[in-house]
Amino acid sequence: MDIATAIGILAGFVVVSGAIVLGGGALMFVNVPAMLITFGGTFCATLVHFPLGDIVGITGAVKRTFSVNIPLAEDIINSMSEYARTARRDGVLALEEAMSECRDDFLSKGLQMIIDGVERDQIEEVMLIELNALQRRNRLGAKILAFMGDAAPAFGMVGTLIGLIQMLRELEDPDAIGHGMAVALLTTFYGALIANLLFIPLAGKLRKREEEEETVRRMIIEGCCSIQAGVNPAVLEDRLTSFLTPGERNEQQAK
Repeated sequence: MDIATAIGILAGFVVVSGAIVLGGGALMFVNVPAMLITFGGTFCATLVHFPLGDIVGITGAVKRTFSVNIPLAEDIINSMSEYARTARRDGVLALEEAMSECRDDFLSKGLQMIIDGVERDQIEEVMLIELNALQRRNRLGAKILAFMGDAAPAFGMVGTLIGLIQMLRELEDPDAIGHGMAVALLTTFYGALIANLLFIPLAGKLRKREEEEETVRRMIIEGCCSIQAGVNPAVLEDRLTSFLTPGERNEQQAK
């Protein structure tokens, strides 16, 4: 689990809530009409912009920002090197035992194709198609969250305009002026808060996950194709290490 995401969101709401409570009058920040305009408007606009099936899948996208199921690059390098040595020593059929212990579906599919004797080009083609499907899933989730991050402040502004209209219409009634001003300000507050503390950061985290996953998946593709071609394990390790940044390479070499 990525504890940073949970801590960031929780700490953000605690800081904002604490400032509100310390300032006194916390209940004045609770306004149902303002919530309906901001939250309801954002959700409805998202329904208009994206198909329902894509929106239903957003829960899975948000879950990926909290839980990290991507294998570590260093683990992939070590595993692939070991698979290559096993294949050269005992033949590709010996990889069946290693595949049974593998917990990553993407890697398991590559190993199965090696065992089945699939040609290198076909292995690469199939796994790249799988990678593209994974990328589309992550990009769609990030796109939906980014849209919601743009829509929330916009509907906050819509609520501000509604509140101002209500206030100006009731200038002769001081009580009505206060209600209209509350709606006007709180919708902007709600929109800015959820956009900048939830939707935009989550979209950015999902894009980061996509980059990490793409690197690891391409390492797996290169590793499987190299094993099928009978590449020397040391050469394979050098190829996979080239996917890492200079800092990551130094850490890998130090280990």
